Amino acid sequence: MGPLVARLSRGGQRLRQADQAHPWVLDTAVVVVVFLMFCLPDLLHGGAGDGDGPRRFRLAFTRLPLAVMLLLQAGLVLPLLWRRRRPMVAFGTIAAVFVLQWSLGAALRADVALFIALYSLALHGPLRQLPWACGIMAAGMALVAVRASAAVSVWDALFFLLSTATAALALGLMVRTRRAQLAGLRERAARLEIERDQRSRLAAATERTRVAREMHDIVGHNLAVMITLADAGVYATDTAPERGKEALQLIGDTGRTALGELRRVLGVLRESPDGPPVTPELSPQPVLMDIEALCEGVRTAGLDVVYRTAGDLGALDGGMQLTVYRIVQEALTNSLKHAGAGTRVKLSVAVEDVRLVIRVRDDGPAERPGSSNEEGHGLVGMRERAALYGGDVSAGPATGGGWAVEATLDMTPRAGAR
Repeated sequence: MGPLVARLSRGGQRLRQADQAHPWVLDTAVVVVVFLMFCLPDLLHGGAGDGDGPRRFRLAFTRLPLAVMLLLQAGLVLPLLWRRRRPMVAFGTIAAVFVLQWSLGAALRADVALFIALYSLALHGPLRQLPWACGIMAAGMALVAVRASAAVSVWDALFFLLSTATAALALGLMVRTRRAQLAGLRERAARLEIERDQRSRLAAATERTRVAREMHDIVGHNLAVMITLADAGVYATDTAPERGKEALQLIGDTGRTALGELRRVLGVLRESPDGPPVTPELSPQPVLMDIEALCEGVRTAGLDVVYRTAGDLGALDGGMQLTVYRIVQEALTNSLKHAGAGTRVKLSVAVEDVRLVIRVRDDGPAERPGSSNEEGHGLVGMRERAALYGGDVSAGPATGGGWAVEATLDMTPRAGAR
């Protein structure tokens, strides 16, 4: 049963596509079928009242000349060509010919076109036109019942004719409702697909931003340290070869550390081509205890860092500790890049009431040389991290000289936050 339904569904879809591409084909086919089934027998036998049925039925209707019969059939059938584009016009034209025909007392099998036109109007036409069409239809059926009273009871004729008209009207409305439901389902499915794609793109953009921020923090900091150590090693090679060797060793250690962190970040994104995602070798994320090691690393590159803490920092969760570490890392990296070796940096991380305040101030120049784009990325990254905890970051020239960075994080638990 399933394959049969699927084949029928595919066949119906192909027919709908062909009809949309060439709508005149179906309309012409309807006219041809109606002519062959209902018009041709009348032309061969002289009318619906001749050649069949009881004698009183044949005598109740007028025999029409062939030319008149052909004209009436054309008036009944040809308007079906525009039954979908102009359903009310088609119905009105057929109804007028129908009334004219029965006024002459003739019966034609082509009268079935009126029921087809009513069905098409219910399916394709404006609903506000249906009451008028139903009134015209009822009047036409009453005329037929009166004209056929010599052969059949008026009430029997009315019951049969109005039942047929009601069936055509109900069928058209049912198909119309079904098509509207299917169109609504297709529109909803398309809208859900668009929303799904938008959510996917938003999630991908968010993930790219997060990865870019991590890469900037890792690569930017370690490259700044390595560049400073390399510059120092160049000067120390001639005057103090041992210091130059030590600088090279520190460059290697820093590069290996950066490579390890880089592999950790990329390992999360790596996928197996033929299977599930590869499980990366993970290492713990940096916490507040690692800030001392971070300061030691930049001290080897030439910064004179004084690090102080205040308050109960042990109650911070892992996410906030990582945020503090990355903000401090970016601030020290900027001091190393723009202030240079020999700069004194005061770093403090303190709990003040329900806020965690990070202050980084150096005594370097207030005007920061270098790429404004790189500075912008770093400051944007710090602000994004602080915003996760309802905080903000300010950076600029400090009073009395130097450069200051201050970040404030909200330690108040938020509803729904983990």
